[in-house]
Amino acid sequence: MLGEMATSKKQQGEQEGVERMNEALTKTESFIERYRYWILGAVGAVVLVVVCVVLYKSYIVAPREQEAQEQIFHAQQQFQQDSLAVALNGDGNNLGFLQVIKEYSGTKAGNMARYYAGMIYREQGEWDSALGMLSDFKKTDQMLAPIAYGAMGDCYVEKDDLASGVKYYEKAIGYVENGLTAPIFLMKLAAVQGRQGNWQAAMSSYEKIKTGYPSSAEARDIDKYIAYAQQKAAK
Repeated sequence: MLGEMATSKKQQGEQEGVERMNEALTKTESFIERYRYWILGAVGAVVLVVVCVVLYKSYIVAPREQEAQEQIFHAQQQFQQDSLAVALNGDGNNLGFLQVIKEYSGTKAGNMARYYAGMIYREQGEWDSALGMLSDFKKTDQMLAPIAYGAMGDCYVEKDDLASGVKYYEKAIGYVENGLTAPIFLMKLAAVQGRQGNWQAAMSSYEKIKTGYPSSAEARDIDKYIAYAQQKAAK
């Protein structure tokens, strides 16, 4: 008797569950039927956007990127040959970095041209122009980003803004673990810290070269720098 009652309750529960499911499906079907044109319109709009994005990237962005890479090539060659004025401004037949920035804004080559232009302006002693270009340069490359930050530090130091110089040297050092650039900027950082009279910090920067980058060129005579900073800090 008890078994039959339990079975009956179970069957009743299952039946109620089926009925609730059917009711939910009916409501869903009713909703879809009522708003099917809106739903189809929304789906169509999403598909259209995706198709437009794919076409835009395939037929506009990609060819423009390729063209920009071809246009920047000559300027990069001139930069490597230290023909900085030609690299920056072009030679009448080939574009310079400034023209690439203007004509191919938004491309990877246009962004790279900002880096090169900033480095050229730094070499030419045009500190504000260099800072403008290097600030706009999107720093995603793990090798170029710390160099760009370090160059900005150089410009600020040349402008006698030592606090900003320290800030950007620290950005250059901390951006990514880089045994090539980090010891260089640690040396520059320590020199500026010494100019600020912060010899304890300078000593710490020198010690980071000794312990963190012992095989670097900057580590060869680092003990004398540490001793000098230690002597100055003790006064």
